[in-house]
This record gives sequence, structure tokens and C-alpha cells, in this order.
Amino acid sequence: MTRFCYNSGKLQINPLNLTPLHCVAHFMEMNKTASGSLNLLERTEKSLEEIRYWTWSELLVALKQCQDLLPVANSCNVLEIYLDSLVGRLSLASETSPCPSTSSPDSFDTQSYESLKSSSFRATWWFEDLVALNPYLIEMVTKSMVSWKFDHATISRFLFYYQKSRFIRATSDEKRVIAETVVNMLSLLDWSAISCKSLFGILRVALSLNISKLVRYKLESMIGSQMDQATLDNLLVPPQAGVNYLYDVNLVLSFVKSFVGQGLCCVPLVRLKKVAGLMDLYIAEVAPDPCLKPSKFLYLVTALPDYARENYDAIYHAMDMYLEVHAALSEEEKVNVCYGLNYEKLSSEVYKHLTQNKKFPSKSAVQTLISPQCNLKSLRGGTDHREPFIDSSRSFAEIDIKGKKDEACEQIVLYARKLDLPAENEKLRANLQGMQWRVAELEKLRAKMQNQMTKMLKSRSSSHRNGRSLPRLCS
Repeated sequence: MTRFCYNSGKLQINPLNLTPLHCVAHFMEMNKTASGSLNLLERTEKSLEEIRYWTWSELLVALKQCQDLLPVANSCNVLEIYLDSLVGRLSLASETSPCPSTSSPDSFDTQSYESLKSSSFRATWWFEDLVALNPYLIEMVTKSMVSWKFDHATISRFLFYYQKSRFIRATSDEKRVIAETVVNMLSLLDWSAISCKSLFGILRVALSLNISKLVRYKLESMIGSQMDQATLDNLLVPPQAGVNYLYDVNLVLSFVKSFVGQGLCCVPLVRLKKVAGLMDLYIAEVAPDPCLKPSKFLYLVTALPDYARENYDAIYHAMDMYLEVHAALSEEEKVNVCYGLNYEKLSSEVYKHLTQNKKFPSKSAVQTLISPQCNLKSLRGGTDHREPFIDSSRSFAEIDIKGKKDEACEQIVLYARKLDLPAENEKLRANLQGMQWRVAELEKLRAKMQNQMTKMLKSRSSSHRNGRSLPRLCS
């Protein structure tokens, strides 16, 4: 600026000094013409019009200079001009050539051009060049790419590359800012285009950086939306400091909640069953944890709807292991744990094992006895379905363990403790059949009496019209 003022406006402007000159001219309001020559602001604006002739390296230098002049560079719109040029070249390069410097094709010979064009380098050659930009500029570049409809898979790959490269020499605070920026930008993309494995990679790093709750929620939601692509190793995340669990159970529950939150009607059954299989493996892994509370174990079991599992054998084995480790649980706590087990979806082998399993509460034993038999139609019409002892189809968001207990079921349980269940099985079936027969007979009698009463009322009405009286009906 001093040279310009004391050299009668004579100054060589080029891509390497244009950014600071334009910013200082804007900041100092050097927009007045002297001696008929262009002022500094006008000269820099005219030079900006030739940005399409700059090389790729010159454009990168100009962008890096903006990092030290961000407030002014934003206010004078020079940063926006650079970003539009950068993203425009990347867009053109992804379609035609591996190099954005289309204004100077002679810098590449034909042989190297063809080799680069046919290689994977074509889509990612610019990754390393943009690593030098700070998180703020990366945020602006990413948003610009999204508006230009760049391939979201390529953008996500760049963001993960940027995070890993910048972490090498970054401080703890810088890592936190980088991680939050990357996650925020990933959330703008099509989540199905993002690598689930890479999301878990940044999750493990981000959890140690004390990222904001909002950013963590976004990360958990992205992972949860494609949980069917995760593996058991991905889910075995150590807990946060101060938590005694072997693994971060709350984190996995958050994943499942995000997966189910997409709307079960929108999730294909194949994906739902895949997540159910993954959860069965995870539950078996955390079942031996002596610090895992019964309520938390039950939430894991009931996190998915009942129809997501074709059978509950894996859940039974995990529950058996859990009750073995937590042998000190009260009878009521054991019953609550068993609320998540669907006895009708147990294989015959597991069913037989359960009838002899002393680790399970007596209520479960009664359930295995009467579930195949008491899951009957209603005694009246044979159309209504009886509710089972335990509604295992409830999700963890709806289940109320302590409420709605059936007093009759409790009496059966108390009585069952004194019974030899295998010996009483046939007696119970005979009693139920007898009750059905008696109710059916009563129903026939009621229908017959109702028919007789209808005929008598019609006869009485007819006699009344004819002026005759009828004898008084018996009660």
C-alpha cells in the first residue's frame, strides 16, 4: 500500500499479492481516484476478473492468504470469489481431466494426462492440496461443493482424509474443532453415502475430545441410520470415565434408537433382522458384566420390536448367562428381566432346557408351561386373542415393568411353586377344556332363553293391540 501511495500508483499486481492488496484497499477505503488513474480498490477488482487464468497453485496460495485476513476477506467478498473458482475447477476436473488448470494444458504432456485420467487419482488428487486450509475454510468449501451437487461419497472421503491428516500435528483443542467441523459437514450429506466404518473411527476419537452434545448427537444419528452395516467390534466401545460398565451400553442404545427412529415402516425387514442379529451378539457380549443393571439389560433386549427376531434362542442364552452372573437378584428383579423373552419363539430344545433351568424365576416356568396352551381364542367367540403373561413385543420406550400386573397370574405363580409342573400339565389342559365346554353350554342356554323372551314379547305386544291381556311372566 505504501509503494502504491508513494510511487504514483505504480505497482505490479499478481495472484500472489492480490489478496492482501485487495483486503487493505477495502479496509482503508482506498476508492478515490487521483491524477486520473485507477485507485487501488479498482485495480485489484479488475485483477480479480482475470482469476479464470490463474493456475491451481496460485489459487491455493490466495486461499491460504485469506486465512489470516478472514474478517476483511469475508466482508469484501474476495473469499467467495476464490471458493467459487476452486469448486468450479474441481467440478470441471471431475468430469474432464485430473487437473483443474484447464487454462494451461501444456503443463501436462499427453501421456501423463491419459494415465492420470484412467486412474483412481482422478477423483482424489485434490485431497492433499486442501489439507492446508483451516476448518473454517473447509466448512465453506464443503457447503459450496454440496450446492454444486458434488458426489457425496467423494466429499465424505475427503472429510475423513482431512481429519486424519490434520490430527497428526494438531493440539487437543485443535482436534476438537476439526472433529466438530468434519461431523457437522458430514451431517449435510446423504448419510447412506458415508462409510459406516469411518464414522466409527471418528467416533472413537471424538469421544475423547469432549465434543459438544449437539455434534455427538449428529454423529450417533448418522451411525444409527446405517447400523445394519456395523459389526460387533464396532459396538464394543469402552465407557466414559466414571462408568463401571465393560462397554458403553448407552451409546449402543442411542444407535438403536436412531435406527428405529427412521420409522419402522420405512426400514426393510431384512435390515431390521440384521440389526436384531447384531444386537443378539452384543447382548451376549455384555451379559457377563456384573455391573450391568437389570433395567439396562432389559432395554437392550426390548430395543427392537418383537417381529425383528425369528426366534429368541440367542436372547435366552444371554439371559441365562446374565442370571448366572447376577444370582443375587431378587425374584421380582428376575421376573422383570424375563419380560423381554418371547417364550413362543423358543426352539423345542431351548424350551426343554428352560423348563428345568433353576436360574429362571418360577413365573418363567409357569409361562413355558401354559404359553403353548393358554394362547387360545377367547372362550366366547373364538376370535379374540388372549394376551400372554409377558408382552415381549413392547419396545423399551413403552414397557412399564412395575405396572399392570395380573393378580390372577400372581396367584397361579404362587400356587405353581408348590406343584410338580410336568405332572400338573395334563390336569391344567383338562381343566381348561372343561371350562371351555361349560362356557359353550351356558352360551347355548343364554341364546335359547333370549329367543324365547323375544317370542313372548312379540306375543304380548300383539295381544295388547287386540285388547287382551297376557298372564304375568315368571321371573
